[in-house]
Amino acid sequence: MTEAVHPSEALFGGEKPFPIIAACEHFAGSEKLIQKALALQEKLGPIFDITCDCEDGAPAGKEREHAEMIVQVQNSAGNKFRMAGVRIHDYSHPAWKQDVDILVEGLGEVTAYITIPKTTDVNHLREMVEYIQAVAARNGIKREIPLHALIETHGALRDVQAIAATPWVQVLDFGLMDFVSGHHGAIPAAAMRSPGQFDHELLRRAKAEVVAAALANGVVPAHNVTLDLKNPYTTYQDASRARNEFGFMRMWSIYPAQIQPIVDAMKPDYGEVEDAANILMAAQDVSWGPIQYKGELHDRATYRYFWDLLRKARVTGIPMPAEAERRFFA
Repeated sequence: MTEAVHPSEALFGGEKPFPIIAACEHFAGSEKLIQKALALQEKLGPIFDITCDCEDGAPAGKEREHAEMIVQVQNSAGNKFRMAGVRIHDYSHPAWKQDVDILVEGLGEVTAYITIPKTTDVNHLREMVEYIQAVAARNGIKREIPLHALIETHGALRDVQAIAATPWVQVLDFGLMDFVSGHHGAIPAAAMRSPGQFDHELLRRAKAEVVAAALANGVVPAHNVTLDLKNPYTTYQDASRARNEFGFMRMWSIYPAQIQPIVDAMKPDYGEVEDAANILMAAQDVSWGPIQYKGELHDRATYRYFWDLLRKARVTGIPMPAEAERRFFA
């Protein structure tokens, strides 16, 4: 009997598969909030990432101490799932290289990602990426540390295709509030909230360009925050529109009550997950040749879609048939 070939080997032929990461990214600045987020992650399971924030979270003048605190917390037993990343200062801030020196040396093999904010020029981003790579090499870090690039300025949107193609970039984050502010009143403040953020033509264009650039370069597009902290359904609606109308595959959270609504809005439909599992198991049984399923033809083109869907289901906590779990994720 021929040994079963795993879909990651059968369907991509050396091509790098699309990154499947958590659909929610929760921001926490202070040590207290980071610890609370880690405790919630342990309670809910590995369904969201935590971004430990050096940019807005660090008190002015205490940037070093803040970065060292994040190193300590991420290296602790409380970081059970290793699903915590970090946001550093932007290119114009004098502490960004210090951030990289401390964080890469202390967390290079641990941190889930590094987020780079307020890019205004792709050449600035490349300089930061090259510095991160050099510090990693100097410290014997063998892995590619996933990098998230924030698209929240005119310059970043202008260079979005080049930014998405930059080595080590895994995510493009759309930063709504800074982007609106950068329009000097041409976009009203109401567009920082729904429905304006989805209806204003300048924002629709920006969001569509970010998603298109991300997906064309095998990068995950991530949507901005919901400002309403008290109404989880508002967050769910925003995440649903971001996913279904624009193609965003991840979204930021800034309040614990926003996490589950984002995950729920972004997760695949259970019926699709069940179909995906059955299709992939049947395909594996015939060495990834064409099959019929419920009267429809499926081959490698659809298998790739369903494999991505099954991986997304797993990181959003959707159960799948036990046999598929055993075959593909054991």
